[in-house]
Amino acid sequence: MSTNRRPVVVIIGAGFAGLYAAKKLTKKNVDVLLIDRQNYHLFTPLLYQVATSGLEPGEIAYPIRGILRDKPNVRFLLGNVQAVDSQLKIVTVQIDGKLSQLSYDYLIVAAGSQTHYFGMEQVEQHAFGLKTLADAVVLRNHLLKCFENAAWIDDPERQAALTTMVVVGGGPTGLETAGALSELYRYVISKEYANQASALNGRVILLEMSDHLLAPYPARLQAAARRQLESLGVEVILGSRVVEAAQDHIRLSDDRVIPTYTLIWAAGVKSSPIADMLGIAGQRAGRVPVRPTLQIPNADTIYVVGDMAYLEDRKGNPYPMLIPVAKQQGILAAENILRQLENKA
Repeated sequence: MSTNRRPVVVIIGAGFAGLYAAKKLTKKNVDVLLIDRQNYHLFTPLLYQVATSGLEPGEIAYPIRGILRDKPNVRFLLGNVQAVDSQLKIVTVQIDGKLSQLSYDYLIVAAGSQTHYFGMEQVEQHAFGLKTLADAVVLRNHLLKCFENAAWIDDPERQAALTTMVVVGGGPTGLETAGALSELYRYVISKEYANQASALNGRVILLEMSDHLLAPYPARLQAAARRQLESLGVEVILGSRVVEAAQDHIRLSDDRVIPTYTLIWAAGVKSSPIADMLGIAGQRAGRVPVRPTLQIPNADTIYVVGDMAYLEDRKGNPYPMLIPVAKQQGILAAENILRQLENKA
């Protein structure tokens, strides 16, 4: 490492893990480059609120440059990472259509996760994901258009399909989305269309393939969550899964057919494609196995944190893809880099 320059730490991803790593490195004797495909940090837990018209997109998206304004040793780059060369310590980034190679001394990969369709092409084609701001806006516009169309047609079967919303996935995102959809219909849409000649009947269905909701939680909380959803008017279907999806219906594993134009997929996520650039076989959902230090097995200068990282706790359970875990791992990776630099001094 050259002695006439400061070490360069490149961070891929401006989610919670990446931002907290950058903050930990602020005002340290390193130069930090934070790379992301978007120029805003997204508060992902509230995407469902945008999708159901509860919030505007700008209320959950914060300009990254604004966040970094008082951090002089941290720069931001808007670009798409195309390759990682761990031998030459180079990250290849597409910037405005052109490829640039950027050198690093230490690399923190915090590129997050993406929707996992488990190889079901029909579902991927027809379902609405809920991982990005664009996903939320597209879903919101679709929902409002469905009700507009339903208000002016005479075909009761098509009208029912237009106003039926199916959410797949019994985790927190699925539950929050289903509950918000029910409230959107009950407290907003039903009133706005009260003067229509034919009344609209919004229907919200939550589908989970296992026999319970909220798998990691105690049984009493699972039961309480179901009761609360049903009190909001959400139909909960357990023990069944989607086996066929089309524009106007889905078919379940018990051979039930549900006419709907709105299939929302909250059934799973997998690691960012950047995981494949690191040359390591992925674990569950493509997550990258890391050491307790969060370094990958074959490179001491590369750290993987957040949703991408696969690390087991003392009981052998993988740490979940949750914001608190991502924050802690981002900070730990930054601390370990600083510790490495101290040992070299």
